[in-house]
Amino acid sequence: MSTSTVGLWIDAGSRADAPGASGTAHFLEHLAFKGTKSRNQTQLELEVENLGAHLNAYTSREQTVYYAKAFDKDVDQAVNILADILQNSKLDESAIERERDVILREQEEVDKQLEEVVFDHLHAVAFPNQPLGNTILGPKEHINSINKSDLSAYIQKNYTADRMVLVGSGSVEHDALVKLAEKHFASLPVSSNPIPLGGASHPPTRFLGADVRIRDDTMNTLNFAIAVEGVGWRSPDYWPMLVMQSIFGNWDRSLGASPLLSSKLSHIISSNNLANSYMSFSTSYSDTGLWGIYMVTENFANVDDLIHFTLKEWTRMSLSPTTAEVERAKSQLKASLLLGLDGTTAIAEDIGRQMVTTGKRFTPKEIERYVDTVTPDEIKRVAQKYLWDKDFALAAVGRTESILDYNRLRADMSSMIY
Repeated sequence: MSTSTVGLWIDAGSRADAPGASGTAHFLEHLAFKGTKSRNQTQLELEVENLGAHLNAYTSREQTVYYAKAFDKDVDQAVNILADILQNSKLDESAIERERDVILREQEEVDKQLEEVVFDHLHAVAFPNQPLGNTILGPKEHINSINKSDLSAYIQKNYTADRMVLVGSGSVEHDALVKLAEKHFASLPVSSNPIPLGGASHPPTRFLGADVRIRDDTMNTLNFAIAVEGVGWRSPDYWPMLVMQSIFGNWDRSLGASPLLSSKLSHIISSNNLANSYMSFSTSYSDTGLWGIYMVTENFANVDDLIHFTLKEWTRMSLSPTTAEVERAKSQLKASLLLGLDGTTAIAEDIGRQMVTTGKRFTPKEIERYVDTVTPDEIKRVAQKYLWDKDFALAAVGRTESILDYNRLRADMSSMIY
């Protein structure tokens, strides 16, 4: 028997939280499985278990997702359950109190994951005093104070028909999915001011070049991220920026072949033992993004060199990216994007994310075509536009004393001329 994945992708996440109640979107996702007006929590769990289905949800900064993986014959029932969860959650006071403790424990676990901590600080310093700079879980005081009216207000404002996409992948026929949507979601309200999917409904975001350092000398490593302002999902520079991120790629010295990787930065870092690992990233939102690199090192004496060579490689992109490295990056990017579409859940994720961010789905062939059109001149152009002598945000946790002052780093970047 084959399986399919169905789900609701909602164009609202933690960025849509009300001021003073950040963490609401995530809190709401937790309560979704705690019972509806027609199914209590036990009935809900039993029903899903009896179907042999998997029900899941997650919240990001701009999206909330509820999805189910089920046997093909049970797709109708899975959509029925998702529709019930989404539209009829009881938001029971006792469940709210119970989940408060669960979320606080989850926050403690997240605080142990250094990469998550660094990226939360990076958002906070890059987009200060703006919703995009808030953490998804929210601060402890908000988790402790969020109440039923906060949750209901969030649903009323954001869980509207114009902000949702019902996605199916596997053996789901499009016409059958349309009928299920009409059957289960016909009574969803529409926003008073509807916006097209993928359209920026947020006030303009302001990126700030600044840094934050959380010093902890008990740690064995320094974990830090540096990022410039990146691009939104709909930007014409989206694909060149992804290819440029792929030029730097990821590197980890624990991998046997790490010195053989073809990224120039990985060669410099590997041969000089400057870091344990690094990961480049190109993160997009509806109207902005973060493009940069996350690094882990225990070579505290050479952090200055590590950052210097990284920024120097960034600068080189504005002047002389080679055809060979651009072609390699394009091949690796296509492989990671297309090989990732393995299984109905990954495909549903791809469709849902693209629909709520751009209003359409790019087929694998279209993705291949967009990546193939990127040339070394395009890389040079976007590097000059987004990297060349630009302010950057820096967030560091651990043995931070070895990082130079922000203004020194910024001046170093400005003075790099080949």
